[in-house]
Amino acid sequence: MANTAQAKKRARQAETHRQHNASLRSMFRTYVKRVLKAIQTGDKSKAESEYQTAVPVIDRMARKGLIHGNKAARHKSRLTHHIRDMRA
Repeated sequence: MANTAQAKKRARQAETHRQHNASLRSMFRTYVKRVLKAIQTGDKSKAESEYQTAVPVIDRMARKGLIHGNKAARHKSRLTHHIRDMRA
């Protein structure tokens, strides 16, 4: 357990940041799942619109350092390929 005032404050801050990051990570996953769900239903126009709303969120999470930039690029690339492979 933290003994100094500084260590106690850092522990409080770490918990606050952990909860905030968990919330952002959950939002990131939700947006990706929306795109995947639209892809599974076979609605290409809905999948494309969901993708357009998900891309800024994915980029924001990478910019904040919540996920690695390569992971963001990988997610966008895979979603794009799934949408491109759908029938019109």
